[in-house]
Amino acid sequence: MLIVVSAPSGAGKTTLCQEIRKTVANLAYSVSYTTRSPRPGEIEGQAYHFVSESVFQQMVDRGEFAEWARVHGHLYGTAARTLEAVLDRGEDILLDIDTQGARQLRARYPQGLYVFVVAPSMRELEARLKERKSDAPREIGRRLARAVDEIAAWREYDYVIVNRHLDEALRQLACIIEAERCRTSRLTLSLPDLPVGGGVQGTLPGGAA
Repeated sequence: MLIVVSAPSGAGKTTLCQEIRKTVANLAYSVSYTTRSPRPGEIEGQAYHFVSESVFQQMVDRGEFAEWARVHGHLYGTAARTLEAVLDRGEDILLDIDTQGARQLRARYPQGLYVFVVAPSMRELEARLKERKSDAPREIGRRLARAVDEIAAWREYDYVIVNRHLDEALRQLACIIEAERCRTSRLTLSLPDLPVGGGVQGTLPGGAA
């Protein structure tokens, strides 16, 4: 299952995606490519794959991205081979993607799970952007202006989480993922043999019988 989490900048989706991987088992993570510079504490290959614009454009020209977009003046993209390798193994993969990328992925993977995260208010969103101290005032203004357009896309998603408190948002996201893993349209059921006595014995995903 493809699990896409989107949010306006500052709503907390990156922290949410980092923490949910500690909570939910068997959840791979897609590391995006970006042309922006690393922020303090970000590690190459963990937070992002940091590349130049020329390298990124070469990857676009070769058709290597499942989705890509320019966001806040920088390019971001998801390698198609990463997604396909994980999905071919029958595993779930989590993506931290903006609304532009999510639209591209929904067109390509309509069976995916799409979750939108928002802050309780624009005032709270602005406060969070200022607290992280990674952007200049002009950049914060740009991100807030873009947030209005991003929030307008919330109905394009399957679920919405209002991130008031991280623990509660984590609980909600974990519940959503576990519920979707139990959705009948995502499961397979095999009935190998009928035992003597007329009972039916089935094998369900996860090893339960």
